[in-house]
Order: sequence, then structure tokens, then C-alpha cells
Amino acid sequence: MRRRKSAYSCIESALTISAPACSASRRASADLPLAVGPAISQMRGSMQLALTFVSPEVPAAFYAELAALRDAAVGAPQTLAEGLAYDYLVEPRDEAGFRARLSQELGSATIDWCLQPTAGRRKKLLVADMDSTIINVECLDEIADYAGLKPQIAAITERAMRGELEFEGALRERVALLKGLGVEALQRAYDERVRLNPGARTLVRTMAANGARCLLVSGGFTFFTSRVAQAAGFHEQRANTLNEADGKLLGTVGEPILGREAKLAALTGEAERLGVPLRETLAVGDGANDLAMIEAAGLGVAYRAKPIVAAQADAKVDHADLTALLYFQGYRADEFVAD
Repeated sequence: MRRRKSAYSCIESALTISAPACSASRRASADLPLAVGPAISQMRGSMQLALTFVSPEVPAAFYAELAALRDAAVGAPQTLAEGLAYDYLVEPRDEAGFRARLSQELGSATIDWCLQPTAGRRKKLLVADMDSTIINVECLDEIADYAGLKPQIAAITERAMRGELEFEGALRERVALLKGLGVEALQRAYDERVRLNPGARTLVRTMAANGARCLLVSGGFTFFTSRVAQAAGFHEQRANTLNEADGKLLGTVGEPILGREAKLAALTGEAERLGVPLRETLAVGDGANDLAMIEAAGLGVAYRAKPIVAAQADAKVDHADLTALLYFQGYRADEFVAD
């Protein structure tokens, strides 16, 4: 994971449109909420950070044994979800060293974690990728399956998502292979293959209910983003358009293509329109074309991501579902908006 930007940055159901020990000097703040951390930090001359652990498998007692955490924790942990998610207030002498030490101690444990400033944790803008992030598949690969071309097209998709191919060129190449395919394949792919990833709808609905603007931005296609956005609860969606005529795909995509830079522009432009500082934004994705917006956001999260993305994100989600992004923002499970 990348170093923090600054002191201020850090299958649901089928789709239907329908506490470590603390030193005596730290106990004074043990019962104070995380929100007061910045004020205390200023008095002490150091920055207090929120450290969140999310794991459906690791017991809470595990965290108490982490030496890095024992040395830096301030007060008792806060339970966000019993047996699943825990929040710690920490005050490391050296943040980079603490992050590296903690990462080494955690090793290969099935834990998703996030270290960030306590201030501004609850984000006011969510910008999310769609394919393999909010939903379970790459839509273009699934369309290709109806043309008997999935292995060929999926191989190009994988390389593009790893950053080995320029996104716009790879998209044009894949779409060209689908020329002549009946447009009914899109609806079949949506009905038969597309599902919201676990936690997606809860993530979006909870953030929206708490005043955040939620934007779905995809290098895929509006046929799918329009439906997925409605199903998950996004306020707005943006994507590419597949050109068609007489019920057949023409093998071309509308220009200009929405790719890496357009995703970044969606984040920065929407933040500016709303008057929201970038430090109060959250971006999540899995592929190389998501990297720019992930790096620019106040909290950039790599979800089941390619290595090039995971290495640069503020946090990774490899084990839990998308509600981990709510825990990272300090939401308790009883605050979630769920069906």
C-alpha cells in the first residue's frame, strides 16, 4: 500500500430493479470517541490516527497480541461489528515505520485494514468502478461468451486491467470482435451473469443516507451501468456507449472513451461541483484504469485488485465484502442501511 497522501487524506442477491493495554499517560483519553482525536493530537504535538481491522475469520484477541499496536494504541478499541470489525486510536511515533511494522506482523492473516487520520473519515463523495468491483463480472467478457469469444476477449481484458495494455486501444480491439452480435446478448448477460457483489448495495445506500454523493463510473457500458446504478442506489452513472444499428452491434464504441483520465476527471469534477475537498472523497476499484482516481481520493481503496492497483492504494479489501469501506469510515454495523 502507498504511504498516506497527507495528514488529511488516509453476491448480494440477484439484481432486481425493484483492546490492548495502554500506558498510564494514555488512559485519560480511553473513553473519548475517535472524533476528538485531532484536538488531543494538537495538544500532544502529534497526529492521532484511526486504525481499522475487518476480518470475518480473525478473533478480536488476535489484535491485542500485535506488538506494534500495543506500543501505539491510545485507549480501548471500539467494536464496530462484534467478531468482525474493530477500531483503534493510535499515536505512532513514526507513521511509516508503524505501517511497515504492522504489515509485517499481520503477514498473510486474512485481515483487511486501514490506517488514516481521524479527521474527515466519513466521506462526502463515493466514486466507484463497476466491473469486478460493484458487480461480480467483467460485462464485456460475458457478452463475448455469447459470441463464443470469451477466452480471447477475457485475455485482453486481464492484460488491460493489469496495466499491460493501453485501456482505450484494448477496449476498441475487444468491441471490434463483437461486430454483428445481436444486442439481445446484452440483456442476457445482465439477466444471467450480473450480480451485485456482497455489501455493494449496503455501502451505497448507507453513504447516501448519510449525505454522501454516490457516483458509478465505468470503462464499461451504459447498458449495464444504468441498471446497476439503479439496483445499488447510486445517484449517477457514467460509462461508454456501444454503437448499434438494426439490432446488431457495430463493433465500435462511442468516442471519446471513458478511461483512466475520465475517471479521475469524474472524481475531481464532482468534488469541485459539490465543494468537497478531495480529502473527503472515497474511490474504489480493481483495475489499472482506476488507479488515478484511487491515488487522488482522500481514501483510495483497492477491491480484490490487480497488483499494480493494490500497491498504490491507501487500503485493500481482499477478504471482507464491500461493507469494509463503511467500517473504514468508522460506521458501526447498526448504522448500516440494509434491505
